Amino acid sequence: MAKGHRSQIKRERNENKDTRPSAKLSYARVSVQKACFVLDAIRGKNVDAALGILTYNPRYASSVVKKLLESAIANAENNNGLSRDNLYIAECYANKAPTMKRIHPRAQGRAYRIEKRTSHITLVLDEK
Repeated sequence: MAKGHRSQIKRERNENKDTRPSAKLSYARVSVQKACFVLDAIRGKNVDAALGILTYNPRYASSVVKKLLESAIANAENNNGLSRDNLYIAECYANKAPTMKRIHPRAQGRAYRIEKRTSHITLVLDEK
């Protein structure tokens, strides 16, 4: 059974809230697998080094993640008052989002399904 009243449970959950600056992109039109290739390259890196990697990475997901990283940096500077020089990427991950299903006509009246996958990408920064 639940411990305590619903408002008490909510209060306890909100006390443990993560205060690190972050940015989240929902329903990005890139599959989780392709986004993770880019995220693995920048995980744990300094913010400036990560921007350099994303700028010259030829993958499509890198342009999406670069925009997200710039948003997270702006959140850190404006909302948390952190210095850009001390920031690094503490966490970055991509979760599965809804898949759009499309039909592609084939020979002899058949139809093949095309799955256009989407993902939710999250970046969390922290200070050294």
